[in-house]
Amino acid sequence: MTDYDESPLLINVPKRPKLLVVDDQPINIQVMYRAFSEDHQVFMATSGEQALAICRKNPPDLLLLDVVMPDLDGFEVCRQLKADVATRNIPIIFVTAHNAPDQETHGLEVGAVDFIAKPINPIVVRARVKTHLTLKFQSDLLHQMAFIDGLTRVCNRRYFDERLQNEWRRSSRNGSPLSLILIDIDFFKKFNDRYGHLAGDDCLRQVASALKAGLNRPGDMLARYGGEEFVCLLPETAPDGAMELATRLEHFVRELAVEHLDSELGTVTISLGVAGRPANAPGTPEGLLALADAQLYRAKKNGRACACGEILGKAVSS
Repeated sequence: MTDYDESPLLINVPKRPKLLVVDDQPINIQVMYRAFSEDHQVFMATSGEQALAICRKNPPDLLLLDVVMPDLDGFEVCRQLKADVATRNIPIIFVTAHNAPDQETHGLEVGAVDFIAKPINPIVVRARVKTHLTLKFQSDLLHQMAFIDGLTRVCNRRYFDERLQNEWRRSSRNGSPLSLILIDIDFFKKFNDRYGHLAGDDCLRQVASALKAGLNRPGDMLARYGGEEFVCLLPETAPDGAMELATRLEHFVRELAVEHLDSELGTVTISLGVAGRPANAPGTPEGLLALADAQLYRAKKNGRACACGEILGKAVSS
């Protein structure tokens, strides 16, 4: 798991970026490992197929890729990665002994950002990798700043919609579970009517902060879904784990003790609808979201300030 610096933005520059070195010659991998292992996480693959599998399951921050390999050559690996929305933004540097101008041109045409000839100069390679990692993180930051909700500083609906599609594909590809939690602040209109919209904005920020603090892992995502609604997207989280998290989030918000005299409990509370996709279960991302919405409605019908969930048609409450 990558370590991250603190930041109010969606993504942060990793302290030790992940590099994937792909070469069918162990000696070449060892050279790269010695060059980068001190301040990078270095992963290794000895074939094109293995490289594709690693990139799809745990995408690196940058790929150092040989051209000539026994199964898929580097050019084909690059083409496949650039054709997949989940991996197309990984910078690829070809590192190869085949350094004729037409080979370099072809490598750049299929999507590589650089082309380095063997035998390598470790100082030069490190400098080029540093440059391309910096460009990648700057590009990621600019891209994702467009997906931050200006009021609450969590992800916005547009980013959630994109991530839901990507995580559904990854769940299907890897056979991993996927869950989400749809959240609504109880009686929020009455809160605004009594305390005013400035207080309502402050309430939204406090709830968003509490929800974000309650998430378990860097891969879990919180977004403002609209108005007083939030949504948590939980990759590789089984339905029962999502229900446990929903219960904890409800407690986190209740413990804020934000006064709400037009609510039965006298403080701001939330209702939560949980939908879980077990590993390899059929369906669609839209269906998962609709399921969470139905369970949120059920939580409200049950008196609010609670979580309800559904797993393959089996409804449960907390």
